[in-house]
This record gives sequence, C-alpha cells and structure tokens, in this order.
Amino acid sequence: MKILVADDDPQILRALKVTLGARGYEILTAVDGADALTQAINHHPDLVMLDLGMPRLNGIEVIEGLRGWSQVPILVVSGRTGASEKVAALDAGADDYVTKPFAMNELLARIRALSRRLTVSAEGPVTVFGPITVDISAKQVTRAKSTGREVVSLTPTEWRILELMVQNPGKLITRESMLIQVWGAGHTRDTGYLRLYLAQLRKKLEPEPSSPRYFLTVPGMGYRFEPDEVAES
Repeated sequence: MKILVADDDPQILRALKVTLGARGYEILTAVDGADALTQAINHHPDLVMLDLGMPRLNGIEVIEGLRGWSQVPILVVSGRTGASEKVAALDAGADDYVTKPFAMNELLARIRALSRRLTVSAEGPVTVFGPITVDISAKQVTRAKSTGREVVSLTPTEWRILELMVQNPGKLITRESMLIQVWGAGHTRDTGYLRLYLAQLRKKLEPEPSSPRYFLTVPGMGYRFEPDEVAES
C-alpha cells in the first residue's frame, strides 16, 4: 500500500517514513501543499496523510485539489484541535482527522480502517429506490426524470454514509457504528456530523426531506434504510 505523507515538519516526515515503512507501507513524502498535489498526480497513492498548516497550499486547498479528480482516502494529521477546523476538513472531502500529538497505534488503526474502504467489488450491487439509482461499483447516484437521468452530486462523506446504508437495507445501523465506519474510532461522540450529513442526503435523495421515506431515524438508536416495495421489485 502506497501512502503519501505531506507535512512541513521534517521530523514528523522522517518519523512516519521510518515507522510506517517498517510496517510494510511504501511511503512518499511532500514538504508543502503544492508538492503534495504533484506527488499525488505523479504517483497515485492509495492513501494521503496531510497536515493543514502547510506552505504554498494549505491542507484544505490540497483536499479540494485532490477531490477534483480523485477519491483517494485522505487522513488529516494536524495540531489544530478546533471543531471548526475538523468540520472544514471533513466538508472539503477528508475521510478522517487525527490531532497531534497522536499515538502511533491509533494512527495505524485509522490507516487500516481507511485501507479497508479501498476494496470495492467490481461487480458491486445496484440499488434502486423511487427515482434514485445507486451504483456501488461506479460510485454514482442518478435520478430518473422525464428528460432522462441526471447525476446526483454527493460529497465523499455523503457517499460513504449512503453506501453503508444501502448495503444494509432494513437493518438498524447505530449512531456509534456509523460514526466509526465513516469517520473512525475517534469520532463516536460526533453525532452532530451525522445529523448534518443525513439531512443533506435527505435533501438530495428524498421526495420530501422533512418526512423521510427511505432514510429513517430510529429515535435514540440510529438510522435505517428502508426501500419500499416498488424499489425492491
């Protein structure tokens, strides 16, 4: 597995290159944001780890640049601990966020969790509910209209939540389980993120977002995707 580590602190770069390399990962390094984008374009890493406070291009700009053409998992490793910084990074398209200083065991666990998301079956299922079609293998959502089909644009985080739910039709997914699978083990209390993204998914995919038909809340427990009979047939 090839990991691109982008950080302007040479000590962190050296430490991560040695530690992760000893565990079998192939490590690329970048000392600023522009270098990170160049390395990603030239080498197509399987995962990107980056700091937010880098010169030339900051971390948010790098995330936005990557998301313009790639769905590579992005793990932010930053000393910025404010909730607004985390939300900005996740909204820009980051997959997870670890604050410095970090425990190496936790960082390795986050990497393993993100690497598990890389494996998607080439013959992934297609789920249909109402006018919406979700193609897992193509990572695409479309809506049927009188003039044909239109693509529904989702953020990477919205897509991961949708994918998790449609792959478990009719099953309760607890808030804690969803937070761990989408954001990682360090985010089990971040229920506000979940409410925000479920609200956005409903706006994009539900016929009446204020009265959800498919993406249901189970009070005090979590959420459930409930396809109707027409969709299942």
